[in-house]
Amino acid sequence: MARVPFIGRLSWSQYLALFGSFLFIFLEGLIRIITLGLPQPVIRWFYNRSKSLFNLLSSPQGRQSRSRKKSISTSIALSSDFVDLCTIYGYYAEEHIVQTGDGYLLGLHRLGWRRGEEGTRVNAGEGSTRKKVVYLHHGLLMNSEVWVCLTEKERCLPFMLVEKGYDVWLGNNRGNKYSKKSTRHSPNSMAFWNFSMDQFAFHDIPDSIDYILETTFQPSLSYIGFSQGTAQAFATLSIHPTLNDKVDVFIALAPAMSPAGLSNGIVDSLVKASPEVLFLAFGRRSILSSATMWQALLYPPIFTRLIDMSLSFLFGWRTKNISVHQKLAAYPHLYSFSSTKSVVHWFQIIRNRSFQMFDDDIQAPLSLGASERYYKVAKFPTRNIKTPITLVYGGSDSLVDIKVMLKELPRHTLAKEIPHFEHLDFLWAQEVDTLVFPHVFNALEEHAGRDHFQDRPLSQPSPRHTPRRFHSQRPTSSEDELSSFTTDTDANGARPRSYTAAMRERYTSSTSKFHPQDRSPDSTSFPDSPNTLVDGAGDSSSPTPTHPSSINSPLKNSTKRRNGSQSSARSGDNMNSPRRVLNGGISIGAGKATLGGVSKPGASDAK
Repeated sequence: MARVPFIGRLSWSQYLALFGSFLFIFLEGLIRIITLGLPQPVIRWFYNRSKSLFNLLSSPQGRQSRSRKKSISTSIALSSDFVDLCTIYGYYAEEHIVQTGDGYLLGLHRLGWRRGEEGTRVNAGEGSTRKKVVYLHHGLLMNSEVWVCLTEKERCLPFMLVEKGYDVWLGNNRGNKYSKKSTRHSPNSMAFWNFSMDQFAFHDIPDSIDYILETTFQPSLSYIGFSQGTAQAFATLSIHPTLNDKVDVFIALAPAMSPAGLSNGIVDSLVKASPEVLFLAFGRRSILSSATMWQALLYPPIFTRLIDMSLSFLFGWRTKNISVHQKLAAYPHLYSFSSTKSVVHWFQIIRNRSFQMFDDDIQAPLSLGASERYYKVAKFPTRNIKTPITLVYGGSDSLVDIKVMLKELPRHTLAKEIPHFEHLDFLWAQEVDTLVFPHVFNALEEHAGRDHFQDRPLSQPSPRHTPRRFHSQRPTSSEDELSSFTTDTDANGARPRSYTAAMRERYTSSTSKFHPQDRSPDSTSFPDSPNTLVDGAGDSSSPTPTHPSSINSPLKNSTKRRNGSQSSARSGDNMNSPRRVLNGGISIGAGKATLGGVSKPGASDAK
């Protein structure tokens, strides 16, 4: 039945909540305008008054406890940038800049040296120390500082990875503290902030990975993402098949792909509202930029309490697993700039219950009829991902619906549950080093530096422009030529030997980049494809996830085999038709995925 989309989308109570949210936004904007005109002595007066009020209302025991651990928390809270945070624990950090194909300048940070190794050449070509590369990416409205603002070195994942011998890199999204510059637009213009997760997936992540691999002379790296950092990896790996060659394992902490939704009335009304209403409320530039104002006005414990109340109000998080001193240290580094459009994109994903690209076709407010019959927003084809995936999620995280997520991921996905963990616990919880880090280290030991595409033909980059990328041409087989090979499978879902041999012969004879003498003719194997593996956090051992395989080849820009090792081919989705890659990088022809059962801690693995 025809309906009026804008008016009929919300109930009267939701319209009332939406009006209330606009009122709060107006008051906040008014206060921000006033504070911008205040001199520094007045701001300091407000800060000191809030400090006195807090101390008056707090207990003597609380004051004594704060004074004991004040030193490290204060040092971390007052650190101005990433390099200063690392200096507190004695680590040397490098800063790098990468230019994306559309002109944004992104800041990258590198931790490649243990304490005392600063003079060592790491991943710098011949004669240097070779280390496996790990890349970490932050969540929504954050920057790379959230990974290193912990009160104990042992709970800091980047530092522990450095101590284990990895070359650690940390990325930043366009628009945040370290990436607020473009060669084409000023940060003061609306054009600069006209980006969503689409741009993160098409440019920021792949361009950052290419820069890191070219700088370190490595053929692949391991990706660790938190929250939206995992969503960006899901998106970019699904639309760039060639990028799967360069990421040997993807570890998703507090994975975000299809949030279940928010129970709060005000936020729920914003989620269901038209994008134009959201742009009207928050503007078309950066969102929630007034957060820095409140941090300057309020005494840190009061600011921390305000953040806790906001997280409880919006998401139902209690943050009981994060200590008070960790909050005092980390919350000042929690917020960083991002675009309103990127938040609107998440609202579209939640409202439509689909991990989709940004919907630019905004329906007219009073249009009638079921336009969805004639228009469908493109989804990110996440089942096409071939990189091994390990999910580590919290049982008390309101933003994770693991069953829905697994239905949209390939069958080789491995999931681990931490029962009582919430979203931010994966960064700063007291037990993060004992409950989360082992899963990360196990996945890295299993996959890092291993060629999971050993039996796949060399994938060439898509023709889109990226910085410092080497383009080469590869003869493309026509559909008629590809159809001349059999695609039948045996009872175990494996292709016959003749198919692999024929495809290898065609590719090795068509271009000089393929060297058959570098490969053993018997190196290809096709084991059975298991279902998705899902474990509880209490399991002491993790089953080895399997992964898809195709046809053998070396990776791009690699001159020798990874550490001289070979890994057996793994199988995942069975492909009953050849894959074609379009110019945009999106692969056509996805394999079927089946969902394994989700077991709670202590339950046996799904087989």
